[in-house]
Amino acid sequence: MKKNILYGILIILFISSVGFVVLKFNKKDNANNQYVLLDRVGVLAKMPEWQSTKTNAQKLANAIKANPKDLKAQISLANLFIIEARATGNYTYYDKAAMKNINNVLKTDPQNFSALTLKSLLYLSQHHFADGLATAIQAQSINPYNAFVYGILVDGNVEMGNYDSAVANAEKMMSIRPDLRSYARASYLREIYGDYPGAIEAMKLAVEAGAPGDESTEWCRVQLGHLYENIGDNKSAEMNYTIALDNRKNYAYALAGMARIALSNKMYDKAINYYLQADSLVNDFSFKEELVDAYQLTGQKDKAAATSKIVIDEMNINATGAAFDENIGHYADRELAYAYLKINNYDKAVEHALAEYNRRPKNIDANETLAWVYYQKGDYAKALPYMKVALKTNSKNPVLLCRAGLIFQKAGDKIKAKEYLEQAFKNNAPLPAYLKLSSQLALKEI
Repeated sequence: MKKNILYGILIILFISSVGFVVLKFNKKDNANNQYVLLDRVGVLAKMPEWQSTKTNAQKLANAIKANPKDLKAQISLANLFIIEARATGNYTYYDKAAMKNINNVLKTDPQNFSALTLKSLLYLSQHHFADGLATAIQAQSINPYNAFVYGILVDGNVEMGNYDSAVANAEKMMSIRPDLRSYARASYLREIYGDYPGAIEAMKLAVEAGAPGDESTEWCRVQLGHLYENIGDNKSAEMNYTIALDNRKNYAYALAGMARIALSNKMYDKAINYYLQADSLVNDFSFKEELVDAYQLTGQKDKAAATSKIVIDEMNINATGAAFDENIGHYADRELAYAYLKINNYDKAVEHALAEYNRRPKNIDANETLAWVYYQKGDYAKALPYMKVALKTNSKNPVLLCRAGLIFQKAGDKIKAKEYLEQAFKNNAPLPAYLKLSSQLALKEI
């Protein structure tokens, strides 16, 4: 699952349920290794919530100063850091800051439900999926009647490839509290199982359950737009991205959606501008990765190479942190595998794809990645069994179907190859240019 698609929604709504307060940046605190809120810059500093939350800053600062063992204040501070990571893309700093506060709470109260749920969210955010799931199970044993924790269990089980358990937890979550969070999870699970009409219906309910302009609502609206993209309905996709931008000005994820629409219409310069806008607002590797594709399509090889290097270097720094510090470090092996493929470094791509697979061998995305890396390397026999696992939920994602068709073709199964390729092209969904061309050529050869 893409980073923060679902547990990002959990973060937003959990924070709003316990209150949202801010600490001002203080050099003295920073020197004493006390994590503090960093000043926003540019457009992010003009967001309405930034001003309103800053008015509560001194209240929390005073509470922590007066009583360093105030667990509620420390949890609220961790909430703040998590949402700032999401808002700014500065996960390296804020995830570490939040984890420090959460661990401080758990030292005093190891069974603190709120702290455990936030720790689970942080693990998931950092792609420590097994740890995130284990922590969520611990939290659920403390409070089995909380909808929030079942959402985390959905996410953790999806990431670990336990899809039946994910469905069961989603049903439990829905029975406790049908809201934006539960509808969004139902949508994602339906998408995984190839039910795009059902996924769209559930995501519409998620959008309707939220307040227009709230980050969680517009995040769901962007996901709805992406679902429309995958069934070839660019008009509906663009409409949702436009509404999201109207409701939440300069919303980075909606800008990236507009970039994909422009890219599919071969308006490459427009797409690049949208990606650059999104990337300037939030530090999200996916924006840069898609920007690399846009640069390559326009023949800007130097810019594509330079952007790829930035992505690889930054992800490697985070991955190194994950190996040495339990409080920080984003496992990014799946993302690194694709990044290395873009620069034709197949050995490194295999290395990282295998690392991802070994952590969660039942997950369909991990299997798809390893299958595609082996295909690109020319090891078609090795690619096939992993692709078969990637297809086990009957996903109808057009990119997955194209890759499956190409791998089955090389494996000599023309019937399966034709079936998957024709499914991929059925709705004329946007596809990466190189993948679309390769798939069209393969269909002609079958």
